[in-house]
Amino acid sequence: MTGSSILGRNVARTAAVLTAAFALAVTTAPFTGTAHAHEAVTGSLSFSGEPGEYISGGQSHVHTPETTEMFDISGPTSESAVGATVVTPEGERWALSMSAPYGQKLVAGTTYSNARSWPEAGPEDPQLQFSVTDRYCESGTGSFTISHIVYGPHGYIREIDAAFERTCSGSTLPVRGELHARMPEPPAELAVGVQLNTTGPVATRTGEITVGGTTTCNKPARISIDVSAYQTQKHGTATGSHENLIVVCEPGTPAPWTTSFTSNIDPTVSFQPGTAVLRGLARADDRDYPVSVTDFQSDDITLVRS
Repeated sequence: MTGSSILGRNVARTAAVLTAAFALAVTTAPFTGTAHAHEAVTGSLSFSGEPGEYISGGQSHVHTPETTEMFDISGPTSESAVGATVVTPEGERWALSMSAPYGQKLVAGTTYSNARSWPEAGPEDPQLQFSVTDRYCESGTGSFTISHIVYGPHGYIREIDAAFERTCSGSTLPVRGELHARMPEPPAELAVGVQLNTTGPVATRTGEITVGGTTTCNKPARISIDVSAYQTQKHGTATGSHENLIVVCEPGTPAPWTTSFTSNIDPTVSFQPGTAVLRGLARADDRDYPVSVTDFQSDDITLVRS
């Protein structure tokens, strides 16, 4: 593939993602705790309708990862639903979502009957929606069968085989289809670590201390660090902190960080040379899953006159 072809595909994919996100927001109930969508390695979305069927246009369609700009599968951490977004080279966006009744997981070998669309569906109803960029029916009924489903971490859908049938209200012509997808191996779950330096300078005139350490990660992450220190003295306790220090971490190489602060809880007591307690909390969002991870460390630190 040429460089211009790759660029064109990436631009088209980016535009399609934005269009898909907007369309999904206004046409279907959003999944709660949705894992990031991932592109299928192999699979197909096939469907057809009789002449006059609104969504399919009365035609048969077969889309695969090899023939589309996007073939993404996603699902919530609750394992209660599956969504597919397929975007063709011509810019058509097909969206399929299938959800179990509220509080239930999708179960392989189960047929979910009397499925409705959001917001028409009640908590006891399974939900089914199927639409294309410019064709969507707000109400209707249908059913779907989950014949096979395999999960990875946090609701990541590794394998899915399903069939569906939906009829728009006011019509007797259903659209019928099947979804099959095999996904890449699930990404590693993010792990982060924070280490604290056990010595640091203190400016005796201002009481400002400089502390630091390193962070580690097993995949790229933007880590937020909250640092605090306290030092018990004869006439009080010096306590200070710095929140939301951002460190960009790459796996394999510890990322250093430093910050400075004074006693900002009780400014009448300042840090002095000697021993204090240093605490560090590292937080980061996993770019592949809808979760945040943390690491906390607390160590004695020797403050040295500067």
